[in-house]
Amino acid sequence: MTKKIKLKALVPNAVIQNKILFLRGKKVMLDSALAELYGVETKHLTRQVRRNRSRFPADFLLVLTRGEVANLKCHFGTSSWGGVRKPPFAFTEHGILMLSSILNSERAIQVNIQIMRTFTKLRELMIEHRDLRQKIEEMEEKYDYQFKAVFKAIKKLIEPQQKSKKQIGFRSQ
Repeated sequence: MTKKIKLKALVPNAVIQNKILFLRGKKVMLDSALAELYGVETKHLTRQVRRNRSRFPADFLLVLTRGEVANLKCHFGTSSWGGVRKPPFAFTEHGILMLSSILNSERAIQVNIQIMRTFTKLRELMIEHRDLRQKIEEMEEKYDYQFKAVFKAIKKLIEPQQKSKKQIGFRSQ
C-alpha cells in the first residue's frame, strides 16, 4: 500500500514562489532549487536531464551563461569550496512538467503538482494586475483633472519597479 504524502506538509507555497526567478523574459526555477524541493541531490537531477536531453528543448531548459552565473553569485553568494563546476540549468514551467516524467518518486510527483499550481496562481495574478491597470486607465479618461494626482499615485503603486541597466535579468517572482 502506497503512503500518500500531504501536499501542505511538503512545501509551503511561499517557498516555491521565492524560488521562481525571471530570466530571459521567462519564469524559471534553477536545478538546485528543484532538487531541494524534490528531495534529491542536484547532481542526480541534472544526470537524469542529461540522459533524457531530447525531452528538454531550448524553450523547456535554459543553460545559464557565465554572465548569468556571475549575477546569480552576486544575488545568492557562493559556497566555501568555490561553487558549481558546470553552469546550472534553469527550467521553464514546461521543463518542470517534463521533469515529472524522469523523476519518478512520489515526492517529485506531489511537489510537481504543487509547483504547477503555483505557476498557475502567478499567471492569474498577472492577468488580474493587467485588468486592474486597464480599469484605472479607463477611469482616468472618464474623470476630470481633479483626480489626476490620485490616479498617478495608484499607478505608482501597481507599476513594477524599474530595474537598473546593470542587472542582467534575475529577479525573484
